[in-house]
Amino acid sequence: MTEHKNQAPVWHGTTILSVRKDNRVVVAGDGQVSLGDTIIKGSAKKLRRLAGGDVIAGFAGATADAFTLFERLEAKLEQYPNQLTRASVELAKDWRTDRYLRRLEAMMAVVDKEVSLVLTGNGDVLEPDDGLIGIGSGGNYALAAARALIDRNDMNAEEIAKTAMKISAKICVYTNENIITENL
Repeated sequence: MTEHKNQAPVWHGTTILSVRKDNRVVVAGDGQVSLGDTIIKGSAKKLRRLAGGDVIAGFAGATADAFTLFERLEAKLEQYPNQLTRASVELAKDWRTDRYLRRLEAMMAVVDKEVSLVLTGNGDVLEPDDGLIGIGSGGNYALAAARALIDRNDMNAEEIAKTAMKISAKICVYTNENIITENL
């Protein structure tokens, strides 16, 4: 959590995980919203389908920032249909250079059937080598668990994502076990 003198605590914490396995991609998000050390809501939906359902986006950061970035990405996807990477690069350029957008401190995980990307306000558009993405306060825990589970033949992408998220919830105080998934 970030706190500055004379300011209220900043909304903090979430976990978003994306798992790509066997021509399937799953994005999972927990439902906890925290303000400082207080849980405000346990059933928030932090994932959105964009581009007519062909893209799934997950967000770690403030809610207003999320809606702004989802809208901007949706507009870029309309401008560059079926080109998630191009739309993401264009959003990252705007995010980095626009006076209003560059104040947003957030990360996004975005996926389609072909590609998985992490977008940041620093202008990063990153595609992981292994098709696994973890962002937010519990993201590294979920990512580590997913990496440990990915080679199991008895688990599909959704089972790996849910199991990894539950492991993250046992470690990260800003993550709960109310897991929502979206699949492509």
